[in-house]
Amino acid sequence: MINLYELVANPRGLKPHELPTEERVRLSTRALYEMHAGFEVVAGSDRKLELIELVPYDHEWPARFKDWRQKLIGALGPAARRIDHVGSTAVPGLKAKPVIDIQVSVDDILDETTYVPAIESLGVQLRSRDDDQRFFRPFADRTRDVHIHVCNAGSAWERRHLLFVAYLGSDPAARDAYLKAKESATARWADDRIAYTEAKDGVIREIGTQAEAWAARTRWSVPEI
Repeated sequence: MINLYELVANPRGLKPHELPTEERVRLSTRALYEMHAGFEVVAGSDRKLELIELVPYDHEWPARFKDWRQKLIGALGPAARRIDHVGSTAVPGLKAKPVIDIQVSVDDILDETTYVPAIESLGVQLRSRDDDQRFFRPFADRTRDVHIHVCNAGSAWERRHLLFVAYLGSDPAARDAYLKAKESATARWADDRIAYTEAKDGVIREIGTQAEAWAARTRWSVPEI
């Protein structure tokens, strides 16, 4: 995505992050359909621009996850095979956006009738689809305080995100490297969540490789719940 911004910006004597925000939104939305298999934005799910801000670790984040977990259990019942706290707010001591990321595993993400209405009843709207996940965020009139990612139980997507959190929690050097990547991405891309995520990609891939070696060495596996 950042390379695409560069292609558009360079002939105008601009740096990629200097393109107008609205223009980057149009470019990224179109490009995502090509970059991610099965990608689709749900009509009527837009929100106003919200700048990314990293805040110090909050010891209330685990409790906020538990509250959301109970609400999701009540709404989804047996459709939720597992509900996990993922992302940076799940790593003790790590600065993060104050948004709780939750991963819900289901038998079949294609069968949206079994989980979309239930999750949306909690005030969290389906934003996008792709072959790996369904992404939910609060409706436009609500505070962005939670993201919900629905994936297939037993999938590579499910395992990768659980392993990433487990490894960061076990390795201070990996946490520091990831924090530096987050801070660098925020400094340039606070107004562009797609570019912010992509700017961290190289470090995430490197940490992911380290995490796989750690998992093999320690015989880590997806924990039972």
